Amino acid sequence: MIRIGIIGTGGMARVHAEEFSKIANCEVVAACDLNASRLASFAEAHNIPYAFGSVEALLSSGQVDAVSIVTPDPFHKNLSIQALEAGMHVLCEKPLALNASDAKEMADAAKKAKCINMVNLSYRNAHSLQKARELIAMGCIGNIRHVEASYLQSWLVSPKWGDWKTEDTWLWRLSSAHGSKGVLGDVGVHILDFVRFPVGEFASVNCTLMTFDKADNNQIGDYNLDANDSALITARMQNGAMASIHTSRWATGNLNDLRLVVHGDKGALKVSLKLDQEWNQLEVCLDEDVIEGVWKTVKCESTPNIYQRFVSGILSGKQEQPDFNAGLQVQRVLDACEQSDQLGQTVQL
Repeated sequence: MIRIGIIGTGGMARVHAEEFSKIANCEVVAACDLNASRLASFAEAHNIPYAFGSVEALLSSGQVDAVSIVTPDPFHKNLSIQALEAGMHVLCEKPLALNASDAKEMADAAKKAKCINMVNLSYRNAHSLQKARELIAMGCIGNIRHVEASYLQSWLVSPKWGDWKTEDTWLWRLSSAHGSKGVLGDVGVHILDFVRFPVGEFASVNCTLMTFDKADNNQIGDYNLDANDSALITARMQNGAMASIHTSRWATGNLNDLRLVVHGDKGALKVSLKLDQEWNQLEVCLDEDVIEGVWKTVKCESTPNIYQRFVSGILSGKQEQPDFNAGLQVQRVLDACEQSDQLGQTVQL
């Protein structure tokens, strides 16, 4: 039985607790948070027997074999390294770190510790994305020429997920002083991995970031609303393909929509993910359908999600994906996007 401790008991921690509870051979036995009342409520809600007010207490307790780190981004590096040095297997929320230098330290620490290490790039859970990667690797669409990708949210214009003007869980995502890298770091990390996972590595990026006015003097309480809201990226991939990628929190009419279209010289694939819809549908234009431009829908077989792969990796001793090195590669692209925006020019990777 793999004993798991969850570090950080905010909103996303609920997902971790629920997903691990569905998996045989593992149990969430501990939780940790500096906020005592939130910690107590979380432990009670998920029937977790051990609650710790410090990471040191959790790691030295002898009660856990692995940890899920579900804290704000600035704490990922130190907590992950601390856990790895204590011999713990680590699943860390995305983005892996605040920059590529920190992410490399984390990847190096994981390699040294020889523990299972994974970053929660959760959209790899989509069966359709896994199938798209498989078909591309098999050469079914030939040489990739052009890629379109987008991740569109509308929580700045829709109350569907809550009132961002009054709730800390949203306000911190708009403030760089509170550790936010804006939409680029929050969900841009997902769409960049959404491209990289099936298509391959990036060669260069040209990125424009935009922050729109959202309040008087762009200030609400302690939150200076200066983090980027929208990102436009053009890129070249190492395989020579061109890519157009964009993400925004102002995408009215799109609650949480991801889209990837990969065009090759023999065929094309289209992945679309939305809230409350199955992630097992892949659209393909292959073989004789290429001539007429006909797209067909294929139902994809189920694949393990990241929580299942994490536990499986611990049990087998085999490193599963995406590992910290994968998180590092995405972080390098994120850093290049920020640099490109600052310089106003294309940045090579």
